[in-house]
Amino acid sequence: MKIAKKFNRNEQVVVYHGDCLDFLSKIPDKSVQLIVTSPPYNIGKEYEKRTKIETYVKQQEKVIKECVRILSDTGSICWQVGNYVERGYIIPLDTILYPIFQKFDMVMRNRIIWHFEHGLHCTKRFSGRYETIIWFTKKTKDYFFNLDPVRVPQKYPQKKYFKGPKKGQYSCNPLGKNPGDVWDIPNVKCNHVEKTEHPCQFPVELIERLVLSMTNEGEWVLDPFLGTGTSIIAAIRHNRRGAGAEIEEKYIHIAIERIKRQINGTLKVRPMNKPKYAPNIGKKSIFTPLVGDSPKLRQKKLLKT
Repeated sequence: MKIAKKFNRNEQVVVYHGDCLDFLSKIPDKSVQLIVTSPPYNIGKEYEKRTKIETYVKQQEKVIKECVRILSDTGSICWQVGNYVERGYIIPLDTILYPIFQKFDMVMRNRIIWHFEHGLHCTKRFSGRYETIIWFTKKTKDYFFNLDPVRVPQKYPQKKYFKGPKKGQYSCNPLGKNPGDVWDIPNVKCNHVEKTEHPCQFPVELIERLVLSMTNEGEWVLDPFLGTGTSIIAAIRHNRRGAGAEIEEKYIHIAIERIKRQINGTLKVRPMNKPKYAPNIGKKSIFTPLVGDSPKLRQKKLLKT
């Protein structure tokens, strides 16, 4: 698997060094199944130039317009954002970006809360410990969504109906439950196995859940603000095609190196659905039989209990 520099439908991985608008302009209409990204928050990080909030919104609108153009009719756009902070007050970026998606006839399917426990410690307000993923599709009932690959272990997997025609049968889905719209996934800080130089890197697990539920194998996953390549890594881990653009040369090198290690199987990644803390009963964790299992294997294990 090679890493191409320009978009072509026949490639597997594309990493474009340059402005995302230049990259997006060369991609055919309706050719991408999932667009997932975490754009700059306009808070003055090393990879962005802080501007007036109005200017920032106009820049985002240009990118979103192109993303809608290249999105397939059954595809999804997931925009992961936090807060714009100025002089101690905050503006939730999803609230000011929502009208842009609405302007382009996109429909919000979920506002997902990504909760984590580490970050900056505030003294004048409560410390921020969440960001949001706003998920949009086109106005259609035929948008693609597959819950089964991203189900999580049931809290009470052995619970059964105690009366009625289903008495004695399991009362929950044996493949697991819907993870809901609040996701408790560790963010990438200093002791995280995926940590690089990037100050705002998001975890592979966060994107894997979107890739598995919103795409099929062989389809394109694209990130217009690629950073260190996490979106492409999540895509190729599950036999999807991955593409992205990054303007900062330092991050391009990091992204390419990480993608190469993923291709040859040496990249360290935190496994999906790994518990942050698993209470033990005796010597065996109550979560052990289910963590990391495929839905089919999970069902077999549950049926044996």
